Amino acid sequence: MKRKGMNYDVGRVLEGIAMRPTFVAEVVHRELEIIKNDLHCNAVRICGLDINRLMVAAEDALKQGLEVWLSPEMFEESQLETLDYIVQCAARAETLHQQWPRLVLSLGSELTLFMQGIVEGNNLFERMGHPSFWENIKAGIHNKPLNAFLAQANKAVRQVYHGNITYASAPLEAVDWSLFEFVCVDYFRDARIRDAFGDHIKRHFAHGKPVIITEIGCCTYQGAEDAGGMGWAIVDFGKMPLQLNGDYVRDEGVQARELTDVLGILDGIGVDGVFVFTFVSPTSTYSADPRYDLDMPSYSLVRSYVDKHGVTYPDMPWEPKKAFKAVADYFAKHQAGERENGA
Repeated sequence: MKRKGMNYDVGRVLEGIAMRPTFVAEVVHRELEIIKNDLHCNAVRICGLDINRLMVAAEDALKQGLEVWLSPEMFEESQLETLDYIVQCAARAETLHQQWPRLVLSLGSELTLFMQGIVEGNNLFERMGHPSFWENIKAGIHNKPLNAFLAQANKAVRQVYHGNITYASAPLEAVDWSLFEFVCVDYFRDARIRDAFGDHIKRHFAHGKPVIITEIGCCTYQGAEDAGGMGWAIVDFGKMPLQLNGDYVRDEGVQARELTDVLGILDGIGVDGVFVFTFVSPTSTYSADPRYDLDMPSYSLVRSYVDKHGVTYPDMPWEPKKAFKAVADYFAKHQAGERENGA
């Protein structure tokens, strides 16, 4: 596994909700420093909407010696608006790439779900809730318009950006990987594919290009290992303040064990790299009251606090969870093995 990576959100915006309401460059620098030195990562996938934030974080990470996978993400807009946004970001990224070649640009993430025009629906919930959604997905109807958009975006971006380019796909998408330098897929293990997870990943080796798993993760409650990428869905979005939709048992050990197991599988089958999802989720705050503990349905490796700082890192408004140590130990062992083998 050449790339031991971490997802880092500088401000995704979904349904008008900012995942990182405040952006402080000094905090970003410190968190990226922790990702490199304490989690033993050599790559970071920087995601978000605001182009200025993306550039600040990317430049900081590059200066610290991390390989950067830059993932500009504009959710719920038209294909034309999305394309214009990606090209703008690519042009800005080229300035960084000229100075730091270890920069990979992503053209988007799971666009069938998060962009208008591939399948019916104005937003993620309308798309996935549409009566014909799964029938159309099974028939593969979405792949033609998706690949047409990716081809258009690839052509436009390569006119202004001259580094490696990829796309973070969903497992339900059949991407034309001839367009890109890397095969990338977000793949959360769940109960349906628990025993066949490795086999599902191996299929992507058929394209003859390095395979990168751009998102793996698990939430922080008993049963989250079975929910996989839908672990977040225990939030009741119809109530304010936000709360869980039932009674759940917080369990940091579940998250730690699941990530360690999945990393071992991916390492064993020979993927080129993996990005753990995710480092921090500032709006998914911890509460001692289980009903309001939004860190339970969070994939973050740290639990965020509303009004205090952590103990391990007194300058940060969060505390590492068990999964933080599990990932750090796994990557550190991997790093030590590479040194022994002279890599």
